[in-house]
Amino acid sequence: MTQRTSRTTNGRAWLGLLVVLGPVLLVSMDGSILFLAMPRVSQALSPSADQALWILDIYGFAVGSLLVAFGNIGDRYGRLKLLMLGALFFGIGSAAAALAPTPVLLIAARAVMGIAGATLLPSALAVLSELFTDPKRRARAIGIFAAGFAAGFAIGPVIGGVLLEHFWWGSVFLINLPLIALFLCFAPMLLSEVRTTRPGRVDPMSVVTSAVGLLLAIYGLKHAAAEGLSVSAALAGLMGIAVLAWFGVRQRHLDHPLIDFSLFRDRVFTIAVITGLLPLAAWSAAAYLAGIYLQSVLDLPVLQAALLALPGAGVLITTCVVAPAVVDRVGKRFALLVCHFSIAGGLLLLLPTTINGGIGWYVASTAVAGIGYGISFAVVADTAVGAVPAERAGSAGAIAETSNEIGNALGVALLGSLAALLFRLQGPDLAPTLDETLQLTGLAGALITDASSAFLTGMHVVAAVASLAHLVLGLIALRWLPRPARDDIPADGAAVVAR
Repeated sequence: MTQRTSRTTNGRAWLGLLVVLGPVLLVSMDGSILFLAMPRVSQALSPSADQALWILDIYGFAVGSLLVAFGNIGDRYGRLKLLMLGALFFGIGSAAAALAPTPVLLIAARAVMGIAGATLLPSALAVLSELFTDPKRRARAIGIFAAGFAAGFAIGPVIGGVLLEHFWWGSVFLINLPLIALFLCFAPMLLSEVRTTRPGRVDPMSVVTSAVGLLLAIYGLKHAAAEGLSVSAALAGLMGIAVLAWFGVRQRHLDHPLIDFSLFRDRVFTIAVITGLLPLAAWSAAAYLAGIYLQSVLDLPVLQAALLALPGAGVLITTCVVAPAVVDRVGKRFALLVCHFSIAGGLLLLLPTTINGGIGWYVASTAVAGIGYGISFAVVADTAVGAVPAERAGSAGAIAETSNEIGNALGVALLGSLAALLFRLQGPDLAPTLDETLQLTGLAGALITDASSAFLTGMHVVAAVASLAHLVLGLIALRWLPRPARDDIPADGAAVVAR
């Protein structure tokens, strides 16, 4: 009887994991699913250059800026309750995005999706911890969770390309609705409420200032890159920096800060968090620009562009799955070095691409860089948590998770803005973006060539800058990270603590 009960409990736990993976996959997938869809969105809604960038990255900023806050809120008021509410609003935001008639309404719908997504990730992890009480099974479940999250980022552009081959651009959002409906039906039956008591409370001013500061600073940067420096862009950027500075000062004087900046005094923790941020920034920017390159410069059908992303996605997912076992043997120091140097090398493989061809270089780039991206997904949280005392593991894990989402948004915001600036400076000066330029009627062949060349220059510069950043971080890691004898932290234990 006891064994039967145990088997029933275990079966319920694994079914619960399957149910939780649905919204987790959607949250990560929606961070990348628009990369191949943007040319279609541009044709349908005609967004300006900065609106196009906001459509892409408002989602990541909303998720990243609210992830820690919603983690604390869920602890106090119930994880399952927050998970259900977040899934409902994620579905509402998805439907609104699919039917948005203007760029502004699409940006607003994506913001709603991002806010809802911020409730899902921390709550899903807490619910998993309740489902799997055995440490070994819990570690395995968390590994599957991490692989699912990585898979969502990797397959987002592929899923988007397949849908766009048969349906209109809004289908990339409507695909969320069946999974959300299934989750809302089965979650109450398979998942239990999780509520813990933490000291202190969520500081509303910290939540507001972190989000407002980020949005103002990025707005100023993107507006200046797309349309040139103006008084409004400069004021917005300076105000954003000032608000973020005030946010940082405020955290130092709170008993229970939203982000514990004192953790960054540890070099290993700092490198781990940057490793969570920088690879996602490079990946999102490269995927976004490469999607435009394949469709608008090489004139490939969207389905073919999506299929070309499969090798890189396969490498990323495989690396994410096998990395924890490999890291146990080679150590996290060596793994992080491979992470940064493989991403740097993969990005450099984009440089030989031309306006006449470069498919092979693109595929090779995604495959080589995919090794590094997979490692960053697999080991960042464990490395960050292992670098701090056990009583601060929760804060360290939350910051590590947040760095992924902020990195995904910053890649398009910063590196995408750099590409937009170079196109504006070197292009034919007919429209702010390549897609807008190509939509002009009666465009001469020479002007099309000039516009494509200007876009390619921007993509090459972005790849070179991101590659250099990874090379520098790899060298810093080589100098700062402890030798393997001091670096061997048990993967299972760290993973459990991290969550």
